[in-house]
Amino acid sequence: MKIILLSGGSGKRLWPLSNEVRSKQFLKIVKRENGETESMVQRVYRQIKSADVDAEIAIATGETQVEAIKNQLGDKVRIVIEPKRRNTFPAIMLSAAYLYFDRKCPADETVVILPVDPYVDDKYFQALKSLDSAVQNHTADLVLLGVKPTYPSEKYGYIIPENGNAVREFKEKPDLETAKDLIAQGGLWNCGVVSAKLSYLIEILRSKIKCNSYAEILEKYSDLEKNSFDYVVLEKSKSIAVVSYDGEWKDLGTWNTLTEVMDDMPIGDVKISDDCVNTHVVNELEIPVVVMGAKDMVVAASPDGILVADKFQSSFIKKYVEDRDMRPMFEERSWGDYTVLNVSVDERGNKAVTKKKCIRAGNVIEETAHKTHSEVWTILSGKAVININGRNHDALPGDTYTIPQNTLHSLTAVENTVLMEVQLTEG
Repeated sequence: MKIILLSGGSGKRLWPLSNEVRSKQFLKIVKRENGETESMVQRVYRQIKSADVDAEIAIATGETQVEAIKNQLGDKVRIVIEPKRRNTFPAIMLSAAYLYFDRKCPADETVVILPVDPYVDDKYFQALKSLDSAVQNHTADLVLLGVKPTYPSEKYGYIIPENGNAVREFKEKPDLETAKDLIAQGGLWNCGVVSAKLSYLIEILRSKIKCNSYAEILEKYSDLEKNSFDYVVLEKSKSIAVVSYDGEWKDLGTWNTLTEVMDDMPIGDVKISDDCVNTHVVNELEIPVVVMGAKDMVVAASPDGILVADKFQSSFIKKYVEDRDMRPMFEERSWGDYTVLNVSVDERGNKAVTKKKCIRAGNVIEETAHKTHSEVWTILSGKAVININGRNHDALPGDTYTIPQNTLHSLTAVENTVLMEVQLTEG
């Protein structure tokens, strides 16, 4: 059995903590049993490995999330990089091609595709083995995992089974009364998990484009229909079965659902009064946040912005931020992370971008030469070796280095190092 994790998301629903680079699955606000916090991608990856230490996992994602994934899961994780984000159907086809052509997986291998960010208990991953059995026993071309509902919900799609495991129909986000009726009929929440033989996926791929190698798929990626796998494949398939999962499952896609699994009420430099009720505060800024007398609220502050919302209303945030042209102000990289502190443009069009970079000990900012801007680095703490045009410099707190445009430079952190970087672009 091979597992494909789909890692996407624009970061709008959990703004301002998430953005197109740091989507919800990378937020480290879910607490483990030992008290440490982890992200949703770390949690899911760990749970899969706990259920099956030899499980082969590939993560399908866009270029902007690669460094965050490696930063959180390590360099050995297998990543399928989409040349361009084009929805779940192209992503799954590319992942199937990766397994078949690049990894040389057998055609009769079971492939299980699931989102990277469900909040579930360990039984969920044991249930994936039932999908493998159903696929290998030729139960259907496609076998889904359906969650037994705990309440009627308008937020989820429903899978309606009949005659055991066969799927009769799908209902996408029904109204409350319809949801109650669907549950009475044995309807299951659709949690976005689908499995099939690799040969079935490759057959679909080859019906769309001619291909004989993974490289060829990458070249023709834009020819694949930009649509969801559900629409292109599931809704048109005549052979679908479902395996039921009866356990914890939550889609932590909005603030009101995410706060349900957050043990710590205040996170960061926060003071919250005793009369606050059901209020969660997350502060990633280096200035204090004080909240008093709030009820059923979520307050989130990050370099990208500040949100103050009623928990129920917070689920509608996307329409308020989706039209804003917002560059990510915080990003994780393979070497650490950085925060954009200021962006300014003078009357002549000269642009200055000020960043605070945190580089973990032993990590390297690889050698590069910027064609569009010069840089000034000031070491705030730690110890590093900076190479400029082939010459090494032992960098200590207080040292400043000017790096002209088109100049090769790199940095190796001897200790955890924090520096201030000013990028200067002439207008």
